[in-house]
Amino acid sequence: MPGPRSTLAGIALVVGAGACFSMLDTTTKFISTAVPLLMALWFRYAFQAIATTVTVLPARGMSVWRTLHPKFQVLRGVLLLASSFFAFASLKYMPVGEFTAIVMIAPLAITVLAVNVLKEKVSPMRWALVAGGFAGTVVIIRPGGEAFQWASLLPLGLVGTNAWFQVLTSKLARTEDPVTMHLYTGWVGTLIATVALPFVWADLPEGWLWAALCFMGVMATVGHFMLILAYQRAPAATLTPYLYLQIAFAMLGGWIVFSHVPDGWSMVGMAMIATCGAGGAWLTVRESRMALEPIEA
Repeated sequence: MPGPRSTLAGIALVVGAGACFSMLDTTTKFISTAVPLLMALWFRYAFQAIATTVTVLPARGMSVWRTLHPKFQVLRGVLLLASSFFAFASLKYMPVGEFTAIVMIAPLAITVLAVNVLKEKVSPMRWALVAGGFAGTVVIIRPGGEAFQWASLLPLGLVGTNAWFQVLTSKLARTEDPVTMHLYTGWVGTLIATVALPFVWADLPEGWLWAALCFMGVMATVGHFMLILAYQRAPAATLTPYLYLQIAFAMLGGWIVFSHVPDGWSMVGMAMIATCGAGGAWLTVRESRMALEPIEA
């Protein structure tokens, strides 16, 4: 069991990761009108892959590449690249806060996959939280309403690919080194994006655009490293509620950079998603404690 200091460190790290990802998303939206999507995607992954390799390889050597499941490592990298593609495409058309809130239903979507793929049993209360989270998404998207745009559906593609990514991650984490997994995802994304790079490369007229691409790479790399360190210090169920602070960071970024404030219905939807997501994490903690309690004769 992790001690109080270790748990607090894990919480601080996961909050920091959420801030990094919000800055990544805000910057992505900011440059989306000037930089081709696939070019930005390549830069984000190349920066992460090179930075991770330079940091890890001197200390760990080539042994860090050893894996029992190379095919699954590649599949995991493909799923994360697909998630990033949906994220970049979504942010081109959607406000950062609303986008982040919809993405946050991923942990609830994993519950559905756990039932169908991992054959896990799910309580009625957890199903109610899943339904509430999806209802919050509908409130934000509002299909059929005046504010509805087809681009509002793009984050759902991210949710689907990210849910599969998380399920595969949970299975690989039982036997694989998290640093090895992080290294593979960076390079798989970089190599696939490199194939498309010659067709989408554009000369950027302003130096600040290059600086923004570098900043995106830094935020993605630091954010993922902070997540790894956080999960090494505290259980996932303890940290999950704090992930929803990313919605607040995203709203702040959208307000500062784009002067955007979500409307009333969007705020209601965000609150529903955050409440149901945090409730799911609380339920996980409660179920884990009950499983550890001794059974009385």
